[in-house]
Amino acid sequence: MSGDSAEPDVGVEVYVVLVTGPDRESLLRLGRRLVEEELAACVNVTEGVRSVYRWQGEVHEEDEGLALVKTTRGRLDDLEARVVELHPYDEPEFLALSVDEGARSYLDWVANSVTPTAT
Repeated sequence: MSGDSAEPDVGVEVYVVLVTGPDRESLLRLGRRLVEEELAACVNVTEGVRSVYRWQGEVHEEDEGLALVKTTRGRLDDLEARVVELHPYDEPEFLALSVDEGARSYLDWVANSVTPTAT
């Protein structure tokens, strides 16, 4: 890969959203829906994540998968609502991380692959 990087075009903020889930298959189904609905440009799904967390006053340790969802700032609210609606967990992880730099062509591709918010 090239070392060239640039900030996204003015007005288009790209985000990577972290979403964990019980297994690879459920996250792949979720990812497919998000991409088909143009809420995300791309969803990468990994498996083999071991999570330690507190839930309802108890500490749990579980095997999970992790989805890395690429989207734009303008679609974060709709994306979050859809993840909550489709996700099997009562309280799904949804952490949006702003992309400060990246290859301009990739950032443009993300922006062009996600439908803008309806006005």
